[in-house]
Amino acid sequence: MNHFEYRNGVMHCEQVSLEDIAREVGTPVYVYSTATLERHFTVFAGAVSAHPSLKSPKGEAPLVAYAVKTNSNLAVLRTLAAQGAGADTVSEGEIRKALKAGVPANKIVFSGVGKTDEEMAFALKAGIYQINVESPPELERLARVAATLNMIAPVVIRINPGVGAGGHAKITTGGAKDKFGVSAEEALRLYAEASAHRHIAPMGIACHIGSQITDLTPMQAAFSRMRGWVEDLRANGLSVERLDLGGGLGVPYFNQKEPPAPADYAEMVALTVGDLGVRYTFEPGRAITANAGVLLSRVIHIHERADSGQKFLVLDAGMNDLIRPALYDAYHDIRPVHAGDPADTTVYDVVGPVCETGDTFTRGREMPACREGDVVAFMTAGAYGAVMGSEYNSRPLAPEVLVRDADWSVVRPRPSYEQMMAAEPLPDWFSPRAVSA
Repeated sequence: MNHFEYRNGVMHCEQVSLEDIAREVGTPVYVYSTATLERHFTVFAGAVSAHPSLKSPKGEAPLVAYAVKTNSNLAVLRTLAAQGAGADTVSEGEIRKALKAGVPANKIVFSGVGKTDEEMAFALKAGIYQINVESPPELERLARVAATLNMIAPVVIRINPGVGAGGHAKITTGGAKDKFGVSAEEALRLYAEASAHRHIAPMGIACHIGSQITDLTPMQAAFSRMRGWVEDLRANGLSVERLDLGGGLGVPYFNQKEPPAPADYAEMVALTVGDLGVRYTFEPGRAITANAGVLLSRVIHIHERADSGQKFLVLDAGMNDLIRPALYDAYHDIRPVHAGDPADTTVYDVVGPVCETGDTFTRGREMPACREGDVVAFMTAGAYGAVMGSEYNSRPLAPEVLVRDADWSVVRPRPSYEQMMAAEPLPDWFSPRAVSA
């Protein structure tokens, strides 16, 4: 469910007209719905918390740590923190953002294959919940960092279960040849080594097999293996207090089958790994933010090839604003903000202004006919949208707007060209005369 709907022929986000936002802020612009963010988080958290078998031995509900990488806008993070969300982070910057947004340190997980010593030291001093270790050299470096600080690092070992899944090869993370995690055999050895280190506290194991997963079967297979490995560790006399099952639950992009509901996902988890006597962690990202956001773009013009009749719908948003179609061949439903006659459709290649053939959002898409100056909305753009934006072709980053009921606020402004250039100081050896020339 999302809160983008037509009212009197104009698409609204909650009670705010998207035409009004496009006119006042300009395009391209991202728009997020507070109500959708809150609903998606509470539905997911409620689903996994509803099962008694998923409570910890202390009676704690699972930790639902929102995957910050999907959308790291501070206002979005603050909205989710107010609902009780934790944070799954993959950099010092994301940890800092989560803390600033009000996420308690003891609800922050630090993941990722390439943590630097400085980042690990920052995480330890911040007092985060756990560091997910993904390789032997990372564990060795973390042990040195923790010893230098005279601290104990709470560690979970990420296992690559050999089960890959996801909407595209580039977002599948659990395959045997993917870069994430270690093999089960290696994990058991690392866990034992970590238990013997006085500056490392191994707490459990983790996995994450991919993103945009619309079938629970591969997740269930991976989680079944995780259950067996918890039992193996305990059979070897090692304590296992936590089980981190990652994220990956898919969302509807309007061209795929409806993904499983959070309640169905939670039921599968409870049946597969429930009653292990651990604290469970879940790291949803896309499932929370994707349908909570749209990207608004204005039609610059329509170019019809005289020889072929091919029609290019040229927009002011480009691959620098929304890279998913170019990077993942991702599908986004594209809807006019001002609804017209549903029978009046045209087949377009929808493209942006960036000087790349890859700056193409879709080819041969039948959609409502558009005119120069119309505003269209890329649906399901709240995840991996603005957060992956760039200034390629020296184009300003798209601003972000958060809507709450009838109110809205710009939560990241569009930088001016002067601000963009001010971020690139010239070396002292360029004289004023040389620059002016």
